[in-house]
Amino acid sequence: MEGMDAVKHILERIYGKEKGSLAFRKIVPLIERSSVQRIRRNGYFSEKDVVLITYGDSLKKKGEHPLSTLQKFSNIYLKEIFSALHILPFYPFSSDDGFSVMDFFLVNPELGSWEDIKRLSSDFQLMFDLVINHVSAESEWFENYLEEKEGFADLAIEVDPTVNLSMVTRPRSLPLLTRMNKRSEQTVYVWTTFSSDQIDLNYNSINVLEKMVEVLLFYVEEGARLIRLDAIAYLWKEIGTPCIHLSQAHDVVKLFRKILDIVAPDVILITETNVPHEENISYFGDGSDEAQMVYNFTLPPLLFYSFVKEDASILSEWAKELHLESQYTTFFNFTASHDGIGVRPLEGILPQAEIDLLIGIVKKNNGNVSYKRNPDGSDSPYELNITYIDALLSPLHDPDTYHAQRFLASQAIQFVLPGVPATYIHSLIGSRNWEEGVKQTERARTINREKLYVDKVISELKDPESFRSRIFYPYVNLIRIRKKQQAFHPNCTFEILEVGSKVFAIARRGPEQAVYAFTNVSSKHVPISLSKGKVPLRMKDLFSGAEYNTDSFVLNPYQTVWLCE
Repeated sequence: MEGMDAVKHILERIYGKEKGSLAFRKIVPLIERSSVQRIRRNGYFSEKDVVLITYGDSLKKKGEHPLSTLQKFSNIYLKEIFSALHILPFYPFSSDDGFSVMDFFLVNPELGSWEDIKRLSSDFQLMFDLVINHVSAESEWFENYLEEKEGFADLAIEVDPTVNLSMVTRPRSLPLLTRMNKRSEQTVYVWTTFSSDQIDLNYNSINVLEKMVEVLLFYVEEGARLIRLDAIAYLWKEIGTPCIHLSQAHDVVKLFRKILDIVAPDVILITETNVPHEENISYFGDGSDEAQMVYNFTLPPLLFYSFVKEDASILSEWAKELHLESQYTTFFNFTASHDGIGVRPLEGILPQAEIDLLIGIVKKNNGNVSYKRNPDGSDSPYELNITYIDALLSPLHDPDTYHAQRFLASQAIQFVLPGVPATYIHSLIGSRNWEEGVKQTERARTINREKLYVDKVISELKDPESFRSRIFYPYVNLIRIRKKQQAFHPNCTFEILEVGSKVFAIARRGPEQAVYAFTNVSSKHVPISLSKGKVPLRMKDLFSGAEYNTDSFVLNPYQTVWLCE
């Protein structure tokens, strides 16, 4: 089978020749029995690609499985708008709203069944989460480890608690090791990067690797078109190193990519690494051997900052440097997700005083801040927990008459950047901070994870005066218009235009079309004048249909225009 030599080579690079050859013999039968064998389409990406991010139960209805509710709502309101649905972990779980997986092969019966997933896949491409770094402490796998059953003895990473682990990069302020007792009454300390309920898997074990390759191929067989590698940066541990972005972690991504190239070459890998930009894009590899997409983690906090300061200068300078390794890679552009707004991606871009400004705004807008543990034992901000909509609420104005326009302007910028845009469901339907949920769970991230009754949401969408309606319908219109423009293909060329600090301006150019996009990030009226001869003198706005004289026009506060010949 073509490509198998490359699989073997990667395994031997990870494990050495003898152990790598043994790993290869374990993995070959999994690849050979895969029943998918899809054919790669003409290119991975299109201007029509737009992803909706949602939990399986973000919308619910009494007496109905939430996945069925999602399918019905999507068919009425989202079909022909979104090309793909990212359904956040829908497997049985014990904590972290799905990311402490108890069984990778089952659908949480409280959400529905694989039949519900199949019905959704008939109308949308689906993104599955491969929660690759850890498994639930309540999973059968970990129970087998504690009982020392054959094939599970090396599932977890055991570490002597006296070993110096201060070099390890920490995304949380919780203890790195968790004490456990085996059936033999032996006490061990196991590696838990994210929480005591999330047991890091030991990829130095080829038994663990075999299990996760099986999960990967199972998801492809169940219809996954995109696979999100959760927390991939922390996958491999070597004491005496930071235990992030190690070469073996990259090699596992390369391994999965090569396996998919053999079995299902149309399936896209997307890496989730909430880190500074240069570290993040390292998961593109050479443009052909790692992930096809990476989360553009710098965008959410930097865009937020631009609207707080009413100044797009730093955002524009950062955007000028966006670079793709090849036509087979692109960015996954988002502003809101089930998590918060990452702080680490601002390292090297904003001074601490400006980051502190954002923290102050979040707190004024009733959000929270999550922290990480530093090597010296101190804690520092890691994530801002707030809905993106309420992050953009001006604490200086009550009422904030520009709130909806400011948020929609932020989304317009997201949608013109090179890459595939993704929208979190609570952004689409205009959800505000769920403060009551935070009180219930005592977890900061709950603020952006409200479970809504679908009938109430639909009722509010039907009311043109409701905040949800004033967000949803303009947002959907934005997506409809964007999908029709060939110049917004994820890999089309772009140029950041210099038109003043209060406007983010970009030209996107395809083989047969150019679009000039301008968004005012301020509450001021801003005059615009483009250089004569460099752009057409008269162009039409794709939103309003109005003609603009590019030599001189004015943008209203938070207005977006997309000009095209």
